[in-house]
Amino acid sequence: MFKPKAIAIDIDGTLTDKRRAINCKAVEALRKLRIPVILATGNVSCFARAVAKMIGVSDIVICENGGVVRFSYDGEDIVLGNKEKCVRAMEELKKHFSIELLDFEFRKSEVCMRRTFDIQKAREILKGFDVKLLDSNFAYHIADSAVSKGKALEFIARHIGIDTMDFAVIGDSENDIEMFEVAGFGVAVANADLKLKEIADLITPSSDGDGVVEALEFLDLI
Repeated sequence: MFKPKAIAIDIDGTLTDKRRAINCKAVEALRKLRIPVILATGNVSCFARAVAKMIGVSDIVICENGGVVRFSYDGEDIVLGNKEKCVRAMEELKKHFSIELLDFEFRKSEVCMRRTFDIQKAREILKGFDVKLLDSNFAYHIADSAVSKGKALEFIARHIGIDTMDFAVIGDSENDIEMFEVAGFGVAVANADLKLKEIADLITPSSDGDGVVEALEFLDLI
């Protein structure tokens, strides 16, 4: 049985449902843990640190799909991605699609857009821009090719002195894939993308927050 020394967990679609309502059973379960719990999200820093504080887990968060990390609620954002690259790519997409930006003024490392266009065509257009186009199931994200949730987890692991192979990670979408690849154990909730399920060590019977509780029970953490 894998014995994690820390947990990294996605928020939207993992701790929350399609309405973005947080699962209270999952919150209660996470509060019982005696190991570090790191939230990893495609959302912005102010959202992630507020959620971490309300849940009552550690204040360490991965934001903007790995483009930003933060080690304390009152600390500073550490920006790992280059937003200028992403803006240039977005300007190119505007020539082909109608783009609706989300949280543009708050994002420090990426560009986030509503899911209103063909992502595969957009990926073809952006070849050569040194960016990647991610689908979090809630929005599309243009991110610096140099960053990912996995690389951000490695950055945090070095800082807190826990090997990434000692992490268990829980997620639901393609922006969690790199995090699964560097961790010791990956759990995909039942509503997860097929690509994530293909590399997961465990797929929970239940979706989103109920699946999180099942994962923590399987890992003998609660």
